[in-house]
Amino acid sequence: MNIFMKLAAALCAMIGISTAAHAEKLIIGTFGDPTPAQAAIAQGKFAKATGWTIEWRKFESGAGVISAMASGDVQISELGSSPLAIATSQGLDLKLFLVSFLINTSESLIVRNGAGINKPADLKGKVIGVPIGSTSQLSLTGALKHWGISEKEVRILGMTPQQIHAAWMRKDIDAAFVWNPVQSELLKSGKRLVSAGQVAKWGFPTFNGWVANSKFMATHAKSLAAFAKTMNEANMAYLNNMSKWTADSKTVEQIAQRTGAQPAQIPSILKGFTFLTASEQPTWLDAHAADALKKTAIFLKKNHRIDAVKDDYSKFVDASVAKSIQ
Repeated sequence: MNIFMKLAAALCAMIGISTAAHAEKLIIGTFGDPTPAQAAIAQGKFAKATGWTIEWRKFESGAGVISAMASGDVQISELGSSPLAIATSQGLDLKLFLVSFLINTSESLIVRNGAGINKPADLKGKVIGVPIGSTSQLSLTGALKHWGISEKEVRILGMTPQQIHAAWMRKDIDAAFVWNPVQSELLKSGKRLVSAGQVAKWGFPTFNGWVANSKFMATHAKSLAAFAKTMNEANMAYLNNMSKWTADSKTVEQIAQRTGAQPAQIPSILKGFTFLTASEQPTWLDAHAADALKKTAIFLKKNHRIDAVKDDYSKFVDASVAKSIQ
């Protein structure tokens, strides 16, 4: 190697070190759902694609995400449609730029065996656990309304998923509306009374999305596009080869390690999510997201969860990132 090649190699090494040293450090929030993205996180794909040094922070509920994003501690996070409607209705500067998944059987009302609940009417007088301000709470409220059951006729306790699991094991609660992996644990000694997907058909749709504030989106368009592309690649790896995502596969094992879900449960859990393709993302964001948020906000106001509803929620949806990965 001549002197010029050595100098070039040394310069490249210095540039690499400098870039690594100045890599932007971000805290990104998730709920720890057993999704294909968890495998991509374990493989370091998001950090590699974006150039960010990422701390993935797990939240138990949307309320925690809203507080962290309002303080500026978290720059990007996954957030359910119900807490997103609450946050935007209260004036928090958040923009939905990507759908994580549409909620189907991944969130459900599970009733405990031996609690005497065989039909919706049996819920009267029972104790139900649910994370407050979450998509599960919206689905629970929607289900009770559909069944003609007043919230005063049941006892609803606000709990984190882990608190729900502990209370369930002590038999302190009779039912719970919650997501995985806790849902799968409850199903070992309970049964599904209704899923969020069914409640959506009754007029109460729910989803999880990825959000950031306006300033961050304006200054990180390129890296957010890389983030969205990596998310889509993770989802497509699953959608194109679902039969290969078995309990003993490497990807499922990685998801289990990151989320605490049992590998044997994960293949069925994955089927409870509806993942959108890259071409479906911008269409859904433009055509459905704002309307879903407003309907959610109207419902939340009627149930005294928020004080006012915005005239238009489209300013809280930005499909530009999703369109950039077409």
